[in-house]
Amino acid sequence: MSAVAIPGDPPGGRRALAVWGTGVSVYFVAVIFRTSLGVAGLDAADRFHVNASALSTFSILQLLVYAGMQIPVGLLVDRLGTKKVLALGAVLFTAGQLGFAFSPTYGMALASRALLGCGDALTFISVLRLGSRWFPARRGPLVAQFAGLVGMAGNLVSTLVLARLLHGIGWTAAFAGSAAAGAVVLVLVLLFLKDHPEGHEPEPLPHQGAAYVRRQIAASWREPGTRLGLWVHFTTQFPAMVFLLLWGLPFLVEAQGLSRAVAGELLTLVVLSNMVVGLVYGQIVARHHGARLPLALGTVGTTAALWAATLAYPGPRAPMWLLIVLCTVLGACGPASMIGFDFARPANPPERQGTASGITNMGGFVASMTTLFAIGVLLDATGDDYSLAFSVVFVLQAVGVSQILRLRGQAARRERERLVASRVETVHVPV
Repeated sequence: MSAVAIPGDPPGGRRALAVWGTGVSVYFVAVIFRTSLGVAGLDAADRFHVNASALSTFSILQLLVYAGMQIPVGLLVDRLGTKKVLALGAVLFTAGQLGFAFSPTYGMALASRALLGCGDALTFISVLRLGSRWFPARRGPLVAQFAGLVGMAGNLVSTLVLARLLHGIGWTAAFAGSAAAGAVVLVLVLLFLKDHPEGHEPEPLPHQGAAYVRRQIAASWREPGTRLGLWVHFTTQFPAMVFLLLWGLPFLVEAQGLSRAVAGELLTLVVLSNMVVGLVYGQIVARHHGARLPLALGTVGTTAALWAATLAYPGPRAPMWLLIVLCTVLGACGPASMIGFDFARPANPPERQGTASGITNMGGFVASMTTLFAIGVLLDATGDDYSLAFSVVFVLQAVGVSQILRLRGQAARRERERLVASRVETVHVPV
């Protein structure tokens, strides 16, 4: 079905690509910093003399800050625009990475990760808003998947480059040196980023205080598409996030007996798979909106099946071919989570896009935070029984799927109503 032209749609083009590229470079660096602990988890445990539960607290606190800030960030983006929010994000996550490099104690390192999470939280919603301001609405799914792809490229840099620096030049030099990238993207934002094309300025919003905040959140939440987007994001993102952010390397090294080098290659496979699948999912969703839910649920089902096969394998360790398949399938989790935004985006008008995206983006990070904590506690309680600890994945998937099935009918009806209304408006637009 051909996309309906929307009056006043941004033109896109090279200028849009250049501005969007500047914004997405901030997200790229934020992901490098966010996932840097994933390749340094065992080193962090040795450096700060902590157990599995305390180690998981690093990522839990970072994600707690991230998830808790998503709605405020959405409101900030709707109110202040992308440039100011991205610049602030770059300042905060750079300071957090520097602090982590020089932290002599566990407590100071925790505070640094919290600051990093605060800056990281300001980036992705801003990039989504930037894309919706500079590109036509029909390009929304593809632009969002490309943003996710760039983020995974940041994960790849963390896995390949930062891991080698860490074991080559040491903890402080590796983390402090990487912080220079944050200063670079801050300069790029201040010099080149613009919130919207000329002639496409949003309507000025008068300051309305707490009442405005309550209305934005309530109106976004009332839309079934926003809630469905949140639960799609919740159910699809967290298996790969948990694996890449913290527990993948220990699972592969300690439970599966692999070397760090081989485990790093499997983590890289997750990232590469994510980048390839993201391109495919973006093209499919842009052309066939009806494929959104089948893609999301299919990814959840396949992920659950592969985790079950890996954890229940009768031998002492899963065979390499099964781990390769598992890591390849985990690569689809990130692109599937982006489908959540394709339910929330058309459900809300432009002035609520940031708020709705913030609500949606909370889903996967709440699930990831819960799973990170549960795995750490279960590992300590069971003497590092990874099979039992990772079983928590199935519990959260079951909760998420039940909510998706509950909301899908309501969201589909509302979307059909909006589509009919937009066609009527398009017919009456003078040419």
